[in-house]
Amino acid sequence: QVQLVESGGGLVQAGGSLRLSCAASGRTFSRYAMGWFRQAPGKEREFVAAMRWSSGSTRYGDSVKGRFTISRDNAKATVYLQMNSLKPEDTAVYYCAGDSVGRAVLGGTVSAGTGNYNFWGQGTQVTVSS
Repeated sequence: QVQLVESGGGLVQAGGSLRLSCAASGRTFSRYAMGWFRQAPGKEREFVAAMRWSSGSTRYGDSVKGRFTISRDNAKATVYLQMNSLKPEDTAVYYCAGDSVGRAVLGGTVSAGTGNYNFWGQGTQVTVSS
């Protein structure tokens, strides 16, 4: 059983920064892609960022480009999401997700689709005050 545990969420003022972490534990698994998604109350889950594991290539949602950065630490089996210049509209529960079967990397660019990630963390709340 693979487990993803997110941490680093909290309350921050607009313009501030947070860094989310996603640690993987459990059985060894193939890792084709890792991503971050978010869901605000009453809204659908939204793509934030993803990384193709073999190459390190990344992809970002339009609303976070230039402000958020996804990165990894292979030794710690951890994925990070550095969030800068936060806005109130970034308020959401942030989820880490992984692809262990390869669906998220079938195309040339790592996938932004939730259905292509087969294991998920429990989420961490990020609240940005104005």
